[in-house]
Amino acid sequence: MARILLADDDAATRDLVRRALEAEGHSVLVTQDGNEALDQLKEGGRFDLLVTDVEMPMMDGIALAEQSFPLQPGIRVLLMSGFADQLDRAKDLDGPHVAVISKPFTLDQVRESVRKLLA
Repeated sequence: MARILLADDDAATRDLVRRALEAEGHSVLVTQDGNEALDQLKEGGRFDLLVTDVEMPMMDGIALAEQSFPLQPGIRVLLMSGFADQLDRAKDLDGPHVAVISKPFTLDQVRESVRKLLA
């Protein structure tokens, strides 16, 4: 299964998404914000997928995604947000390796988005 880096500043969402992905057999490393996630990427940890909230303090998920591509070519990104204007910003990242999911979402929607990105 995949090695996933999860970045979300909301503990409840972070825990819920982590448990859903681990139940699918994935290995999930949890971080609390974009800076912490970027540190993991810079330290050379190899990840198949970055799952990140868009709206986070310090570094938002879109900036994190942009910086992740040169560090780990081929990494896939799932952006999560409850704000439509934030997801509009993600259109600049549009491509086969990027997907967006709107909050509130179901765990099945998260799992399906991850499956599609990893396929």
